[in-house]
Amino acid sequence: MTRHLMPALGFIALLTGSSVAAPFCDGAFDSGRVTFGFSIGGKYTEQERNDFDMMELRRMGVDATRVERWNGCIRAFVRKPGGGEEMQFFEPGTYRPVF
Repeated sequence: MTRHLMPALGFIALLTGSSVAAPFCDGAFDSGRVTFGFSIGGKYTEQERNDFDMMELRRMGVDATRVERWNGCIRAFVRKPGGGEEMQFFEPGTYRPVF
């Protein structure tokens, strides 16, 4: 019985480990906005929003190569000093890191 239980437990650990690795991003960071029912200019396209987010992150010293909105957060692919890239998550609007 133990021989059959160990692979199942390993598989469950693998599944839960991958879900815990992602930050909790539910869009709550955007909830502090005040709207008045009108806007000036058109809506931003997804690409324009991503470009603006990357510009802001770079202004703050984050060496981002590409940026996108993902599950309520900003997901940035950031160059590591020793080479390669890593994913980092930030709050929309404040650009604070999310862990």
